[in-house]
Amino acid sequence: MTHAFAPLMAAAALLATAVPAAAADYPSKAIKLVVPYSAGGSTDALARLVAEKLTQRLGQPVVVENKPGASEQIAITSVTKAPADGYTLLLSTFSGLAVNPGLYGPRLPYDPLKDLAPVSLAATVPTVVVVHPQVPAKTMAELAAFMKSKPGSVSYASAGNGTPSHLGMESYKKLTGLDAVHVPYKGGAPALQELMGGQVQVMMALAPEAMPLVKSGKLRAVAAATTQRIPAYPDLPTVNESGLKDFDLSFWYAFMAPAATPPDVLAKLNKSIDAILQEKDVRARLAEMSLDVVGGAPSRVSERIKADGAKWKKVIDDAGIKVD
Repeated sequence: MTHAFAPLMAAAALLATAVPAAAADYPSKAIKLVVPYSAGGSTDALARLVAEKLTQRLGQPVVVENKPGASEQIAITSVTKAPADGYTLLLSTFSGLAVNPGLYGPRLPYDPLKDLAPVSLAATVPTVVVVHPQVPAKTMAELAAFMKSKPGSVSYASAGNGTPSHLGMESYKKLTGLDAVHVPYKGGAPALQELMGGQVQVMMALAPEAMPLVKSGKLRAVAAATTQRIPAYPDLPTVNESGLKDFDLSFWYAFMAPAATPPDVLAKLNKSIDAILQEKDVRARLAEMSLDVVGGAPSRVSERIKADGAKWKKVIDDAGIKVD
């Protein structure tokens, strides 16, 4: 009997030692980091900063590949179909992971909680309420009064249907009972351009994109659409302070991998990215971009996807938001 089981026991022992060895050898070749946006934006900048540092830490090239289009769906779907070996990673956002499931429903070709494995909740970025300088509002109370005095004739810009700038204003309208006409654009930059030109009056925009225009006097910041004041702009009150408790439109970025990626490979990536996010020069660079470092356990990503997914699906359903 003993002799019969000997080969099985030897095979089992070999298997037990083979799995950790795979992670110990990782990475042995270049890693691809897929980004769902074009080069030049904040997602791309964060990806390239971390990729450069990961290359140094892991001793293998980490190459950024931009796959823009279809509200992150092209990039995310490509990663869900990639081999789950740790050599294909994704830097996705609040939009692709938490908003899209509520926006597209069964048409969405991926499930972020089933088809992807979380690696790290990298950073959050605040949004701000900005208006054209001719709008007579310097506070949220004054903005509410202005909107109330012109029912249906105040228009707000967004980066497109179902984008955070759209959802945030629809949530605000629902909470206050105020009305404003939605004017969607193809991205945050053209929306802000039209706001500066006075074609629209108000927008909830990402702080890194809007605040340089506020500093140059082309727009006026009314409030931070976050629960806490933004450290870089401590004098800017929050929407919460105007009486809307817990109003929060924080955008975030998360590193992900294909779902079946080995746990020890995920752990190695999480530890490496976490260490990078704590580096002084990285924190300083991200602070310049108005990004707040998060890091920590991968479970933070799953929790955020679930919480924000439920919250914004309600806004999408209540406002009847549809996308083509």
